[in-house]
Amino acid sequence: MNSYICETCGVQYESSAEIPEQCKICTEERQYVNPSGQSWTTLKNMKQSKEYKNEILLEENGLYSITTKPEFAIGQTAYLIQTEGFNVLWDCITYLDNQTIQLINELGGIQAIALSHPHYYSTQVEWAEAFDVPIYIHEDDKNWVMRPSNKIIFWSGESFELHKGIVLHRLGGHFKGGAVLEWKDGNNQKGILLTGDIIQVVADRQWVSFMYSYPNLIPLPASKVHEIADIVKELKFDRLYNAFHRIVNDNANMSVQKSAKRYTEALNGTLFTT
Repeated sequence: MNSYICETCGVQYESSAEIPEQCKICTEERQYVNPSGQSWTTLKNMKQSKEYKNEILLEENGLYSITTKPEFAIGQTAYLIQTEGFNVLWDCITYLDNQTIQLINELGGIQAIALSHPHYYSTQVEWAEAFDVPIYIHEDDKNWVMRPSNKIIFWSGESFELHKGIVLHRLGGHFKGGAVLEWKDGNNQKGILLTGDIIQVVADRQWVSFMYSYPNLIPLPASKVHEIADIVKELKFDRLYNAFHRIVNDNANMSVQKSAKRYTEALNGTLFTT
């Protein structure tokens, strides 16, 4: 029995004797099946290959990034929020080895794991078991959990406080249960918003964007983008990190607001003529 991992999205499946026929995550319109075909691996095979390692970098006081090198699957970055007595892993990556576990334990370990959306569920259960911690996922995305576990807690409603000053907010959009993490004490008390790609930092780092599908370029409706911007406007943050090591360093809330305005004007045909 193996817990197979889709090599395109990096999501691990429930243990089975046979390789799954297809990846439910990748055959859905927000993702894609590799043109070369569906392929699978296991965490054991990844470790035995000695091809991968995780790079853990201090981004700023109390915030570490964790990224697999070379890039695997979607290639997202996870973040470790380090607070006094309560560390949170935001989003997840597929690769996990003993060296990673040791380094994170030296930083105070992990007390909770929280996810933005299903594309980053990866080997979340492996991480939860390694650190003996709960996983927090919005109940609206319950059907996208490919490896069930009693470690998973499905939270409901529009916000959920994990710890003092660390709050999850459901924004929807990219996925119905799509969530962001507000860290009120980060960035010298100015606040940090960690968004996965529920809100995506674009090439011009003073702007962000919003999509239903990024690889297939399916936009969100203007009404949904307005709704997201209205929720975010009330949150405390001046800096924003996405899932791909892109950062809006300052005035990040203002960047979300002006980006939402530009996005909806483009959809409504009032931003430009062509």
